[in-house]
Amino acid sequence: MTTHDLAGPAPLPELRPGPRAPRAGGTAPAGRRLADPVKALLHRHRELCERAVDPLEIAAGLEAHGITDRTAARFRHRDVFSLAEELYARTPRGELPQAAPAGAAAGPRAARGFGYALLPGALALGAAAAGAPWAAAAAALGTVAALVWPGRAAAGRLPALVLVHLLAAAAVGWAGHRHGLALGVALALAAAPGHLAAALFAARARRRLARSRALEDFADGVRPLLLGAVGLFAAAAAGAAVLTGAPLTAALPLAVLLFLTRLLLAHGAPRGPVAAALALALLPTPVAAAAAAAGLLVHALLALSRASAHATRP
Repeated sequence: MTTHDLAGPAPLPELRPGPRAPRAGGTAPAGRRLADPVKALLHRHRELCERAVDPLEIAAGLEAHGITDRTAARFRHRDVFSLAEELYARTPRGELPQAAPAGAAAGPRAARGFGYALLPGALALGAAAAGAPWAAAAAALGTVAALVWPGRAAAGRLPALVLVHLLAAAAVGWAGHRHGLALGVALALAAAPGHLAAALFAARARRRLARSRALEDFADGVRPLLLGAVGLFAAAAAGAAVLTGAPLTAALPLAVLLFLTRLLLAHGAPRGPVAAALALALLPTPVAAAAAAAGLLVHALLALSRASAHATRP
């Protein structure tokens, strides 16, 4: 934020043709005073501005409400980020609780999350090696829990979230029934690299958001990050399929589909397209999972390139 943004005068409103402004010392008639459009916007989004811990939170929230860089230009700002900086500076704040230092709890939490992601693979391998009759079910449930369930905290209606998880479990169970236990074990082993790839994408996207100065700039920069994360996970999932002897053409599309589901849920994307893609994967045709994964990737490129998808969530 520049000194001009903080200390300078409020942006001028749009001028409309009308009577001349009164001379110095005069008083403008009621109804003819020029309103402060940024103040009106601040009043409309006061809760967002008061809750935000930095201007980036306001920028993401404004974008979620449909305010674009073109809209910001009507408030005499070059982009949404500049408008968010003024809103943040003009928001009165009381004594707010200090945020925890960055990384203060990240180490233990990250280690615990990665440990949980290792459990499905270990359970599936152990059950398969022991010849347990419930090995296939354990592999399917463990895969869904590790690759999909981390999105449970995302905002949204519970029935839609439950539907997504049920469809994911059905897709994994159906694929395991058709292709054997090796497929379920491969998907379970892919849970740990999926956790790492998702965490890497989230961290780099948030860093990109902090450096961006326009919504288009952020979108152009985050799409390659998403493709890189998907490619990294796909390579790991392919390795797991080769290791277990699962058919690559069946394991890889389904693994990518579950990984994209995890990303979209964790970043608060709508459940409708996710549920539709998982339902498509249930069709008894060899290309169903691949088509579902491709369609969901297109949706993810649009949904996850929005700044509002990467706002810090409580």
